[in-house]
Amino acid sequence: MELAMVGLGRMGMNMAIRLLRGKHRVVAYDLNESSIHAAEAEGAEGARSLDELRSKMAAPRIAWVMVPSGDPTEETIKDLADVLETGDIIIDGGNSNYKDSVRRATMLKDKELHFVDVGTSGGIWGLAEGYSMMVGGEKAVVEQLRPIFETLAPDADKGWGYVGPSGAGHFVKMVHNGIEYGLMQAYAEGFEILKARKDFGVDLHQVAEIWRYGSVVRSWLLDLTAEALAEDQELSAIEGWVSDSGEGRWTVADSIDLDVPAPVITLSLLMRLVSRQKESYAAKVLAAMRNKFGGHEVRPKHR
Repeated sequence: MELAMVGLGRMGMNMAIRLLRGKHRVVAYDLNESSIHAAEAEGAEGARSLDELRSKMAAPRIAWVMVPSGDPTEETIKDLADVLETGDIIIDGGNSNYKDSVRRATMLKDKELHFVDVGTSGGIWGLAEGYSMMVGGEKAVVEQLRPIFETLAPDADKGWGYVGPSGAGHFVKMVHNGIEYGLMQAYAEGFEILKARKDFGVDLHQVAEIWRYGSVVRSWLLDLTAEALAEDQELSAIEGWVSDSGEGRWTVADSIDLDVPAPVITLSLLMRLVSRQKESYAAKVLAAMRNKFGGHEVRPKHR
C-alpha cells in the first residue's frame, strides 16, 4: 500500500520509517526541506509541493497529516482538499479537537473526499514499540486502511481499533489524555510524599524499580519515571513547570457539558496551571484575609 506522510516532525518521521519497514511506499512532504531529505534517506520518495505529491500517487490517494493541531492542521487539510480528487482519503493523526474533526469530515464529504481521524498515542517511542490508534470515520474506509494501522500498531490485532464515526477517534484520544493527566499527577504527588520523609532516606529510584514489577501501580509512565530518577533523583536540571497541550482542558470542558464529574482529571489540569506560577496572587489574598480577620501571621516579602 502507498500513502503520503504530510508533516515530518519527529513523530511523523518515526511513523514514516515504521511504514517503510512494513514495506509500504511512502511519499513524504514537509515545509522543511531538511525533513524531506531525512525521509528520502530512509527510503521515502520526497515531494516539494502538494501538487507534486498528488502526481506521484495513484488514486485513491491516502494522505496522513501529522502537523500541530489548530490552524496548521486546518490549513493543511484545506490545501490538500484543493489538490486531491474524488475518492481520495485524508487522515488526521494529530491531536485535533474532535469537534473540528466532525466539521472537517462534513466539509470534505462535500468535496467527495473521505476523512479519517486517528487519535495517536505512543510519542517518540512509537517507532520501536508501535502506536496506539483510536480510529474514527466511515467504517468501510477504515477497513480499507487496515494494512496501514496493522503496520503502525504494536501488533496487527493489538493497540488499534475502529471506535466510531467521524470525530470519535479524536474524542477517545482526548479522554485518553485526560486520564493520562490524572495518572501523572498521582505519581508526582506520591514521589513527593516519599521525598518529604527525610528521616527514612527513601531511595526514590529504588522504589520506582520495585513498583515496576508485580505492583498494581506498574505502568509505562512508571517505567519512564524510573528512568528519569536513575539519571537524577533531584531532577535538578529542570524546573517544576508543566505545560498542557489542550486535551486535558477539552476533557474537562466535555465532562461539564455531559454532567459527568471528573474531579481527578480536573484537579490534575489545575495543578499544571499552578506549576507555572512564580507567585500566587490568590495565596496572597488568602494570607491577607487571615491576617485581617484573625491577626494570623503573614510572611513579609523580602525585596
